Amino acid sequence: MSPGRCDMQTGQSHAQDHATFATIAKSRVLPVITAVIAAGVFILDSITIRETAVSILYVGVALLAARFLPKRGVVLVALGCMVLAVLSHFIAVQGPLPDVAVSNRLLSLAAIGIAAFLAVQSQSREMVLREQAILLDLSHDTIFVRGMNDVITYWNSGAAELYGWKKEDAVGKITHHLLQTIFPIPLEVIMAELLRTGRWEGELVHTKKDGTQAIVASRWSVQRGEVGDPVAILETNNDITERKRAEEALRETLMQLAHVNRVTTMGQMAASIAHEVNQPIAASLTNAQAALRWLAAQPPDLEEVRQALGRIIDNAGLAGNVIGRIRALIKRVPSHKERFDLHEAILDVIAITRTEALKHGISQQTKLATGQSCVEGDRVQLQQVILNLILNAVEAISSNDEGTRELWISTETDATGGVLVSVRDSGPGLDPKNVDRLFEAFYTTKPSGLGMGLAICRSIIEAHGGRLWGSPTKPRGAVFQFTLLPGRDETVHAERADLRL
Repeated sequence: MSPGRCDMQTGQSHAQDHATFATIAKSRVLPVITAVIAAGVFILDSITIRETAVSILYVGVALLAARFLPKRGVVLVALGCMVLAVLSHFIAVQGPLPDVAVSNRLLSLAAIGIAAFLAVQSQSREMVLREQAILLDLSHDTIFVRGMNDVITYWNSGAAELYGWKKEDAVGKITHHLLQTIFPIPLEVIMAELLRTGRWEGELVHTKKDGTQAIVASRWSVQRGEVGDPVAILETNNDITERKRAEEALRETLMQLAHVNRVTTMGQMAASIAHEVNQPIAASLTNAQAALRWLAAQPPDLEEVRQALGRIIDNAGLAGNVIGRIRALIKRVPSHKERFDLHEAILDVIAITRTEALKHGISQQTKLATGQSCVEGDRVQLQQVILNLILNAVEAISSNDEGTRELWISTETDATGGVLVSVRDSGPGLDPKNVDRLFEAFYTTKPSGLGMGLAICRSIIEAHGGRLWGSPTKPRGAVFQFTLLPGRDETVHAERADLRL
């Protein structure tokens, strides 16, 4: 055993010995003091005249006895004090007012009995509180009580284990200063809800004694006095640090998977993308050749050359826009929530998929709601959802040889004031029995599919506080719809939600 460990054990042993000695000394001194006071009261009561109410001092003896005796012992001490009071009455000298002496003696006896009764009741209440405190100490959760001034008055063993401060170190401290609490919303808002409803729940970040941080699921309950005024707050915390780390790791994995899905989708559209880029490049080449011919003319037609060069610039801009849209979708960047125009984002995706739809003879039609179309969220992620739904619709329609080939993309305002986006196709439709399974990971109806596209789409939409679902339409086809929260200036639910698969 190392010397340091020996010294630590020796120190602990000395501390335990000191505490034991103090307890023993206290248990021996109090009975002696109580006996001395009782004897002193008896002597004083016996040598004074009967009218003097010295026996009332036996109340202090009964209260002292309650400090170290059980209920039965307190009752016996009180009875003993009563006997001594009666005995002193007969020993003491009779004064000029015998009736007063008797009444005072009876009042003293009543006072001793009442004091003993109250002391026994107090012992019962203290025992109940002590048992409750023991039960709270057995809990693995962090539990502490603080006054309305945030000063800690109770600190259980779970709190000591999590945060590192012992009970004697924490009691008397201001909780939010000790733990350096980081609140999800202003403390004033939390307190207002607590006082209004009597409870509050949320996630907090606390700093331990060793400087590390812990994320806790916190539950607050307010204790009220007899007149209904708040007197204390019970705070119960459950450490969820590891769970939050696991959720963060899962979120990062899903982000990587979503990026792979976007890149794979772009790879499947390589031919259509090449066509989109080749069109403006071919037009630029044609205009460049025309410009050369106008320059070679005698005399050169500079106005025609200027117009040809202008068309080249326009076509270069078109090619750049196509490449920019594709690059924005496939590049891997951290999730970024912002306020943006959803209709503009949808039109960008439609521009990317236009050639793919035309290749299969599909007519794309849009019906975008008028008015406000701004939402809060990750533009790239939401474009990925729209892209997947459109490409799924194109694939479904291309597998159907009957009827018209049409694809409708529409938006409207739902009942909650949010945005409802619909992608409807004229394909073969959905099997009602398997509609819910379409969003399960690795479930697919395609021979070459992985079954991850719709699962990722639902995760993204739910992370933005919305909902994604699909249903068959009549006489044929299917419609996939999702909702988004309306845009607002403050941070949206999507920033706090987790991507769940």
